[in-house]
Amino acid sequence: MHEMLLRLRDTIDRHCVEPTTRSVVPGLMLFRADAPTTPADVVYEPRFCVIVQGSKQVMLCDQVFDYDASKYLVTAVDLPVTGRITQASPGKPYLALCLSLNPAQIADLLLEMKNAFPATGTACPSCMTVSALTIDILDPVTRLVGLLENPQDIPILQPAIIRELLYRLLQGPQGYVLRQIATAGSNLSQLNRAIGWIRTHYMEAFDIATVARIAGMSPSSFHRHFRAATMMSPLQYRTRLRLQEARRQLLSATVDAAEAGFAVGYDSPSQFSREYRRMFGVPPARDAHAIRLAGGQAVSA
Repeated sequence: MHEMLLRLRDTIDRHCVEPTTRSVVPGLMLFRADAPTTPADVVYEPRFCVIVQGSKQVMLCDQVFDYDASKYLVTAVDLPVTGRITQASPGKPYLALCLSLNPAQIADLLLEMKNAFPATGTACPSCMTVSALTIDILDPVTRLVGLLENPQDIPILQPAIIRELLYRLLQGPQGYVLRQIATAGSNLSQLNRAIGWIRTHYMEAFDIATVARIAGMSPSSFHRHFRAATMMSPLQYRTRLRLQEARRQLLSATVDAAEAGFAVGYDSPSQFSREYRRMFGVPPARDAHAIRLAGGQAVSA
């Protein structure tokens, strides 16, 4: 396993010279950083992530996930998180990869898997989890990234390697959550519909009954399953999307706090400032100034 990690590290180091690199392998992103970073807000879409050098901390509400080259992370729905790289240096940069998870690919594979899966009940699983990285998972990951050395092999070999990797993930401790996102009618599949709607309409006012109907659940069931999966209520989820986008606008455009708040759906500047301070610890203008002085936001992987 150590030799695989070294080979993976060397390949990513050669092919990822920017903080974020969209590779020629479909769905595969590479990341690097030469120093620890300040916390950065981002929405993680369904993904599988591996760190090959360095370490990172990802925060979802009050839950903290620390992981390094000994673990992998899976996110099953779109989640607004805060992440920071905790270990990196010019001599040993942070190097990582993320692969987008395609529910259709998982569903196709499930149709052919003959082995019975253990019963896990009807509760909606947590949608972000860290598990121990094993050689069965690291092996196809190494071969997938190795395709960057011979791009002509990608169209032929990439589908089979992705299939093997998904098969290993489905057999691992996070297999249940992956099966849920690919199974029509599952609680997680229903929540994904609602989450997609909230991400599109987060600037609008809405009530729980409206989004519950989109998910095909009763309001009480929807609220319970949503909190179990995302660790926040639907309205808290909307608030985090609003505030993350407002923070991005404050950093990337010449707008003041009132304009940023209005742009993401707040009618009251005082409410925007109050909720922004509750989430980020400082008022909007002071926060944006401090982040600019620190050199901007961090790598998002």
